[in-house]
Amino acid sequence: MDAGGITVKIGFFSGLKEFARMNRRGLIVGTHLALISVAYLGAYFLRFEFCPSPDMVLIALKTLPFLLIIKVFLFHRCGLFVGLWRYVSVEDIWQILKANLFSTILFVFFVVFVFGLSGFPRSVFVLDWGLCIGMMTSIRLVARMVRAKIRPMKQIQKRTLVIGAGQAGVSVVRESRQNPDMNLDIVGFIDDDPAKMNSTVYGVKILGTRKDIPALAEKLGVQQILIAIPSAKGEVIRDILAYCELPGIGVKTLPRLDQFFTGDLQIRPREVRPEDLLGREAVGLNFEEIRDTIKGRTVLVTGAGGSIGSELCRQIARFSPEKIILFDHNENEVYFLVVQFQVKFPHVQFQTVIGDIRDVGLLRRVFTRYNPSVVFHAAAHKHVPLMEENPSAAVKNNILGSRNLIYASSHYGVERFVLISTDKAVNPSSVMGMSKRIAEMILQAKASKSRTKFMAVRFGNVLGSAGSVVPLFKRQIEEGGPITVTHPEACRYFMSISEAASLVLQAAAIGKGGEVFVLDMGEPIKILDIAKNLVSFSGLRLDKDISIEFTGLRPGEKLVEDLLLNVEKDGVTRHEKIFITKPGRIGHLKLRFQVKDLDRLARIMAEDEIVSKMKEMVGSPAQTPGKSN
Repeated sequence: MDAGGITVKIGFFSGLKEFARMNRRGLIVGTHLALISVAYLGAYFLRFEFCPSPDMVLIALKTLPFLLIIKVFLFHRCGLFVGLWRYVSVEDIWQILKANLFSTILFVFFVVFVFGLSGFPRSVFVLDWGLCIGMMTSIRLVARMVRAKIRPMKQIQKRTLVIGAGQAGVSVVRESRQNPDMNLDIVGFIDDDPAKMNSTVYGVKILGTRKDIPALAEKLGVQQILIAIPSAKGEVIRDILAYCELPGIGVKTLPRLDQFFTGDLQIRPREVRPEDLLGREAVGLNFEEIRDTIKGRTVLVTGAGGSIGSELCRQIARFSPEKIILFDHNENEVYFLVVQFQVKFPHVQFQTVIGDIRDVGLLRRVFTRYNPSVVFHAAAHKHVPLMEENPSAAVKNNILGSRNLIYASSHYGVERFVLISTDKAVNPSSVMGMSKRIAEMILQAKASKSRTKFMAVRFGNVLGSAGSVVPLFKRQIEEGGPITVTHPEACRYFMSISEAASLVLQAAAIGKGGEVFVLDMGEPIKILDIAKNLVSFSGLRLDKDISIEFTGLRPGEKLVEDLLLNVEKDGVTRHEKIFITKPGRIGHLKLRFQVKDLDRLARIMAEDEIVSKMKEMVGSPAQTPGKSN
């Protein structure tokens, strides 16, 4: 065939497809009219063994129009003209059964009252009911099968091994067959349940356990592995990934079920993210408590452009605040947050404040002009090694800046104040940790003498935040390595950004004043394991494509962080993921003079004296700058 003929043929089919799309409803109704007619007349032919008498044919033709009217009306009421046949399900079959049953009953009454049953073959009712159901079901199943088998030729499907033959894994197979854009050729399942071994699901066989992944991947020419266990715990995901570290094979996962607040889970594989290694169960929040705290109030967030601050702002926006004040000294990060708010939260009023929490005049202007009811204080210097080298900066920002904000909040009648603290404030061994602990002490001392409900929330490292190891490791991988890890046994408590922000909001809602809340962060994870997993995510081989180097603990760092001070005991709150510390009493007057001494020392940059004073205040075994643990 010449090029012109091919063009004409392609144009014909394109026009036919467009006509079908534009007239879809009419074609569906017309198809059902044909099926109803064929089923009814076929019932007569079956009843009389394909030789109905002329009288029977006349009865059939006389009653057919009434049957068509009844069935079309009831089929429409049952929604049989609006469903997509490619997604036919058990619910659709049930609707077909129900619509045909009611229409047959109504048709029987019509025949009895209009024509009478004398001379009317009663078995035709049953035969018509069965034939109509069978034909309507069959045409839908055929449409679904054709859709699943015929795929665009331009797509090259990736041979995929699915880990997990549960509901999520089965949904992946079903969706991949209904949606060719997923581009998956699923060659088998992996599942650790021995009862499922060698079974098949939608024609896909369960081939083995996670230990068989390397051998099966090589045997089947697998190009991609998909982890379809959205509810798996972190240790399970990490163990599975250890078997998936294969050259040239990408690893993807399904979104966790707790990422969907409404609607059904959309089966869309995505790249494995560092937070998947945590494998947390869904955080159950009391949305009514949080809404009562936020709704209709002006909320001030310091450090709004940072990882935690920006996520807090996004989550606060969901609870209908009157206004959000975005306070930060970094104009670039605030600018990008503003752009996001304008697109995603156009209904939320917000105001930007570019400035420093050490500026008392600016704080006075912000509090008098906007009168915030709730304050989330996330602004801080957080890098441990940098603060070891710059103790005066830690004092000015983390201690004096926090003090200014705490005093301003109390003076201007803020209802609730939440300090974002850190696990490094517990038995601190670093300047940064000591500065955050002193900020907690100032907050607790003020809480005992103020009507403002002051509280602090402690948690560990936040995966994916600007200051975490993950962005550093990713950058080192992109540059070809090596990846630098401080110590092979170094462990940290990790949370995802969204999880941390959610629990901070919950703590703010349940706080009565003076508490230091500790978020449940599960078990600590080795930083070395994080590095290894990131190498695996990148499709590289450790020690062949990229290496890991151990640099030794940096000044101020511990092997494992603590959660509670030596003098503290934890107590439960009404939220299972939030605990509360019970520290000793803090001398308000003595603390005030000590902070003034720190202020004086910071002004003259007396670094050694600053560290000594901070150690005295927190009773810490903290080291001097430049000396490692």
